[in-house]
Amino acid sequence: MRKVAIGQAGGPTAVLNATLSGCVESIKGSCEITFIESGYEGLVEENFIPGDPAMLNWVIANRNIPGACLRSGRYTFDEQAIQRAVQNLKKHQIDTLVFLGGNGTMEALFKVKQESKHQGYDLQVIGLPKTVDNDLGATDHAPGFASAAKYIAQTTRDMSRDLYSMKNFEQIRVLETMGRNAGWLAAASGILKKHKEEGPHFVAIPEKPLDRDQLLVSVQDAVHAHGYAIIVVSEGVQWKKGAQIELNQVNGRSILGGISKQVGDFLSQQLNVTTRAELLGMNQRSAASSVSEVDAYEAYQVGCIGGHFIKEGYDECMVSIERKPADYYTINIKPVKLENVIAEEERLMPISFIDNREAYYQWLSPLLGGVHSYPPITQRRVEYSEF
Repeated sequence: MRKVAIGQAGGPTAVLNATLSGCVESIKGSCEITFIESGYEGLVEENFIPGDPAMLNWVIANRNIPGACLRSGRYTFDEQAIQRAVQNLKKHQIDTLVFLGGNGTMEALFKVKQESKHQGYDLQVIGLPKTVDNDLGATDHAPGFASAAKYIAQTTRDMSRDLYSMKNFEQIRVLETMGRNAGWLAAASGILKKHKEEGPHFVAIPEKPLDRDQLLVSVQDAVHAHGYAIIVVSEGVQWKKGAQIELNQVNGRSILGGISKQVGDFLSQQLNVTTRAELLGMNQRSAASSVSEVDAYEAYQVGCIGGHFIKEGYDECMVSIERKPADYYTINIKPVKLENVIAEEERLMPISFIDNREAYYQWLSPLLGGVHSYPPITQRRVEYSEF
């Protein structure tokens, strides 16, 4: 019976446990399962949990729960750590290593495979994709992204109603989303906008430097027409002739955040209005109430099919979602080589979506599942002339 070790790494998502559950349900009974607690750190420190019936049932019970039930975290996976990881796998006679994660996870999995070859150890490796900011290559999208995008779109629309109600007290609100180098999430903020007065009235993404003049004109126009403005910015956005804002560092990894406050302060000074900066925070990746049904289903299917790939002997690959060309949304789930995933590096928004936001919304819409529409903010048409 094949011995399979499974771990989760990197930032969790609202559907990460669905993928884990799918994989477990696919291989239980035909494989002996060991769980790795705390991601790659757990692999190095030998934090292994036997997959006895109680543990298997507990993991499956977490299918619709956000977070990473095995704990994930971030870890500096250097050469010495990789050697120890393979030694631990050999010690426990593990035949297959499965990790759920994003770009860094897939690269680390590839390195484990290369080290196992170096040590003369026959190890099958399979990657199961996840990400909230959609920057993982070699797949149309990854589980976790759609739910985060839905949360941001709904939050932006709801913030519009809230700020409209209070515009005699506060005129501008700047919402900051996740997205270190890719703007998929921030750009998703406008997909539910059906009425001109609704936000967002300006969106900034990392792929394009933020132009102060363009920002100022757009916000002035919105405040003049509607009495308020909603701005959405990715955490990795930088001003022209500027740099990304780093809050601090954890284990050598920069933690971004704060561009929303800079944008808010700039607009407050230039327009003499009241502004508020809002970090949307970890709700983006953990809000069970905003999970997309499509995302949850695909996350589970990715795990199930990953389990089939394990049993069929696929190796050194990641499970990928391919969108089929059709008049309706349909996908194919297939294996792609880890080296191809790594070669694509971070997946940024293509120019076709940056320049044509409606094309992006058409691509994104089927991933969100059903969302209900709102009536217009007001039946009155009043222009404001403060400027």
